[in-house]
Amino acid sequence: MQRTVYILLSCVVLAGSAACGGTSAATGGGGRGGRGRGDGGGAVPVVTTVVAQRDVPVDIEAIGNVEAYSTISVRAQITGLMTEVLFHEGDFVKKGDHLFTIDPRAYQAQLEQAEANLQRDKALLSQAEAQLARDAANAEYAQVTSDRQATLTERGIISKDQAQQASAAADSSAATVKADKASIESARAQVVSTEAAVNNAKVALTYTIIGSPLDGRTGNLAVKEGNLVTANTIELMTIAQIQPVYVTFSVPAVHLPTIKQHLAGDRLAVSASPQDAAARPATGRLTFYDNGVDPTTDTIKLKATFDNADRSLWPGQFSRVTLHLSTLSQAVVVPGQAVQTGQDGQYVFVVKPDSTVEQRPITSGQRVNEDVVIDKGLRPGETVVTEGQLRLEPGTVVSTGRGGNQGGRAARGKP
Repeated sequence: MQRTVYILLSCVVLAGSAACGGTSAATGGGGRGGRGRGDGGGAVPVVTTVVAQRDVPVDIEAIGNVEAYSTISVRAQITGLMTEVLFHEGDFVKKGDHLFTIDPRAYQAQLEQAEANLQRDKALLSQAEAQLARDAANAEYAQVTSDRQATLTERGIISKDQAQQASAAADSSAATVKADKASIESARAQVVSTEAAVNNAKVALTYTIIGSPLDGRTGNLAVKEGNLVTANTIELMTIAQIQPVYVTFSVPAVHLPTIKQHLAGDRLAVSASPQDAAARPATGRLTFYDNGVDPTTDTIKLKATFDNADRSLWPGQFSRVTLHLSTLSQAVVVPGQAVQTGQDGQYVFVVKPDSTVEQRPITSGQRVNEDVVIDKGLRPGETVVTEGQLRLEPGTVVSTGRGGNQGGRAARGKP
């Protein structure tokens, strides 16, 4: 009896082992049939999207540097004592605003002296002209007398000696007139010289008041009130014009033909975003491209002008720059993660109406943020797979929706 029980137990154990071995084999076979099939042979869950069609801007991203539209170094043009500083460092000033005053007394005295010299020289010129008029009259009288004496001498009325004396007096008067004319020319030249001295003194006096040459923001003040400044040596401060401003940046030289083509017509739009994330992007226009390509980086230097009405762009700071080249009208667009790359090039999985997928080759074009423009291979309205491609092959049945979204993320984690 005991022997019979042992035989029955052995049969149960053997049967169980055979059953386990059959289950393992079935599992292994299911694993090998993996790609293209879901768990238990059902539909593969994926994430899909519909192919869109819209206008796509063609932009170039770059990092730019803000430059002041104009920067002026303010220096004294005369030597003197700084008596007034009429602004604070960092103030915004307008063109013509009074900024500094240099002691004007010495230059006022020089002007008055030059004006007095001018009056003296004008008086001397008038005196020379009067002298010329008198001597000219005398010379005319002497010449008439000489002619009359010569006539009387020919008639024998007077002696020849008297005629010669009259002729000599006439010649002397004529020479005096010539000398007077030369004196007048000299006096006139002296007046012109003195007038130049007066004008020079007036200019020097105007230099005692230093005004702003442009609208802008003042920088650090190097010379304080009460210091002695020397002409053309010490920089008093700088003024930077920040309305408008330039933003300089570089783009790959491959875009140069397109840029030149657009600059021949309308100006290209440029936007610049300051480093401050809260600031709104500023909009400007491309106004300059360099006359040569940098051979070390194969880039071309560009410059855009911004009105900078809100002063969000500050000279010296970096900013994110977007150059808008053109707009692709009604382009076919899909998310970038839908595009796969294989041995034969790029492709996407298209979901057909019967919920099976088709592996379709495509030709991609411009990438815009997270999307890719499809030049060839897709039509608007078609459905493409964006997640879960690793479990797909042509003809695979897929399922979409909320569950499909989760399945698509899980599929990317499997080998």
